[in-house]
Amino acid sequence: MRVLGAVLAGGRSSRFGSDKALAMLDGRSLLYHALTALRPHCDAVAVVGRDEVADWPRRDMGPLGGIAGALIHAADQGFDRVLTAPVDCVRLPGDLRALLEPAPAFLDTQPVIGLWPIASIDDLRAILEDGHDLAVRAYARRIGARAVSSGFVPPNINSTADLDRLAGS
Repeated sequence: MRVLGAVLAGGRSSRFGSDKALAMLDGRSLLYHALTALRPHCDAVAVVGRDEVADWPRRDMGPLGGIAGALIHAADQGFDRVLTAPVDCVRLPGDLRALLEPAPAFLDTQPVIGLWPIASIDDLRAILEDGHDLAVRAYARRIGARAVSSGFVPPNINSTADLDRLAGS
């Protein structure tokens, strides 16, 4: 099974106040850190919500738009599954892929970190077209994804103060 890693980087960063993907942590952008954290768990990685891979059906659909864009891109490239992580998740557990097998599954502490089968794209499209509940957990329920518990709590960077607390740790 080929897995595409997808860093979701298309958000508006409204709580953060500037483009979170470009914010610096220990001399590197959050995007760099997220790609570095995700890469060991995947056969290839892509950035979603930017020039490389677009959100689907359009921007400002939240994480589900990014997951949909990633699934469509992955299907076009011959991948079987997509492992997603938000751009502000600069650390991931070393056993992430094993934790999330078999797919579909997501971390209960951060549902955007999930392993999603390409076959679930039609369900996700239906949710996005309906537009009533755009929560990742709604998608997870619809496709029967498991919430996986782990001792790992991913860092969540919603403000510059959060970023400052994480620096140097």
